[in-house]
Amino acid sequence: MDKTETLVAKANILIEALPYIQKLYGKTVVIKYGGNAMKNEILTRTILQDITMLKYCGVNPIVVHGGGPDISAMLKKLNIETQFVGGLRVTDAATMEVVQMVLCGKINKDIVAHMGALGGKAIGLCGKDAGLIRAHKKCAPDGTDLGFVGEIDSINIQLLTTLSLDEYIPVIAPIGVGENGETYNINADTVAGEIAAAAHAEKLIFLTDVDGIRRDPGDPATLISHLTVDEIYQLIRSGVVDGGMIPKVEGCIRALEEGVARTHILNGTIPHPILLEIFTDQGIGTMVTDDV
Repeated sequence: MDKTETLVAKANILIEALPYIQKLYGKTVVIKYGGNAMKNEILTRTILQDITMLKYCGVNPIVVHGGGPDISAMLKKLNIETQFVGGLRVTDAATMEVVQMVLCGKINKDIVAHMGALGGKAIGLCGKDAGLIRAHKKCAPDGTDLGFVGEIDSINIQLLTTLSLDEYIPVIAPIGVGENGETYNINADTVAGEIAAAAHAEKLIFLTDVDGIRRDPGDPATLISHLTVDEIYQLIRSGVVDGGMIPKVEGCIRALEEGVARTHILNGTIPHPILLEIFTDQGIGTMVTDDV
């Protein structure tokens, strides 16, 4: 391939993205960012490049981030024991201080700084800011006291809309605030689903450590490219979808119930996963919709 052919091939790649850019122009895309991609500088850069490019293409991305491994590492360093019930971290007062410190004070600001270096106007928030995420105490199904684990009551979507219209990229730590100012630790997948629902987003994207949902979790060849909500429920009942994937599919279902058009579970450990899904004909990962 000579130089001209190479340049034409690059131009064709850009043109392939055009109809998708046109469709998403002015629309909201909510992205849950977490997992091993957050620990790899190269992957972090490609994901934040994707998000920044979305904004420059006229799309309004909203980012919700996790931070479980960093929280666990800090708790271990401080000799604070961690207990999980049904996949939720039991959060006493001491643990809540660490959760807030790591999510709001470190991870959130690191993402904002990295995105700023790429030319993105990112602004870091937690659920306490302007009552962004109102919440109440969550109870475990078996009655176990989970401490300061929260369940969402409402999202201040006006705040996020205002920031997006002012060309900012909201980056949100999954901390909620109670009626009397209590601080709550909330699952980031749940937060992403509720924000997508409140924003009536065009898309909700979960970045994970696997290719998507597989019929056989140990076999990459069994990746399912498209699932309906009914099929998701069947996979949960059969045990194919379990563990940390359940909050993600629940977030997808919640968003779809409120009119979000498409939800996606993508592998965040490959370069540029968001652009590959949104701006290419083939796409990647698993798409979950409420229809066939």
